Parts: sequence; structure tokens; C-alpha cells
Amino acid sequence: MAKAKRKYVIVRTYGAGVFAGELVSRKGQECELANARRLWMWSGAASLSQLAVTGTSNPGGCKFPVAVPSATLTQAIEILLVTADARKSIEAVPVWKA
Repeated sequence: MAKAKRKYVIVRTYGAGVFAGELVSRKGQECELANARRLWMWSGAASLSQLAVTGTSNPGGCKFPVAVPSATLTQAIEILLVTADARKSIEAVPVWKA
């Protein structure tokens, strides 16, 4: 999938948590994301569905670590398409680190 045509998605997995990133490929329950950021904790959205549509209204209350260049996720159980405004909101959350 060409970079310009990649969809930005939120993926909820069975055991690895929730990630946001560019969907590179998907086969069954396995998907590969580029520029993947784990959404460890979010605030300012009632659900992942709202986060995918409107983004967060409380970026300071979110804990999103640094993005990794590539992530292969197994056992993906939900993939949500993210709107352009929500993507800007997610990407604007400061990197959370210990």
C-alpha cells in the first residue's frame, strides 16, 4: 500500500492494547501499522469510537508513548477509521514517557 494512500486507523487488539497508525496491510486478525503509537490511556473521549471521530478534548490527560516506525499487531479485534481532525488531535498529544 503506497504511503499516500494509507488510512490512519485505531486498532484494538486482544492482548496488546490499542494503537493508532497508518494501515500498511491486513490479513485476517493480523495487521501492520506504520508510525504506530500505543494509546495507553486516553481522556477527553468517551470511547475509542469517539476518539476516532472527534479526537480528544483533553490531550494533557492522555498517555500516548512515542511512535514506532512499524508494528505488527496480531489478534486485532477492532479497526476504526480515524477522521482527519481526530488524527491531528491524536498526533498533537505530547509523547508520554517515564
